[in-house]
Amino acid sequence: MKKAQIVIDTNIFISALRNNTGASFFLIDAIGKSEFETNISVPLIMEYESVAKRLLHQTGITTSDLNDILDYICCVSNKHKINYLWRPFLKDPKDDLVLELAVKAQSRYIITFNKKDFKNISKFGIKAVTPLEFLTERGLL
Repeated sequence: MKKAQIVIDTNIFISALRNNTGASFFLIDAIGKSEFETNISVPLIMEYESVAKRLLHQTGITTSDLNDILDYICCVSNKHKINYLWRPFLKDPKDDLVLELAVKAQSRYIITFNKKDFKNISKFGIKAVTPLEFLTERGLL
């Protein structure tokens, strides 16, 4: 089975930092070790970092731990430079940066808890799914 190309929305990354027993944590923990490939861009990693640092007190991890996690994600993920912007397509510009990355990376999935924020992305051949839906569909749970 070909590895699925995915983009992980910031809300999933933050959920994994807050709770080490849910599908979000399982997904983040499987990065670089499983049947999918994660795609990142500088703006997305910067958003992960910015939001995580604001909420660090809710996660139980240190700044050093966060930096190590982000470094690992950067090492094992496919990196993309976005050379075009056709915004706005979605209501939230931060969602547009996720969609732009997914299109550039030819990702099949955007993993998010906010599926309603990614309306009409099927025209790009992309599905918005939750971590549980993705992991179940791929037979990883």
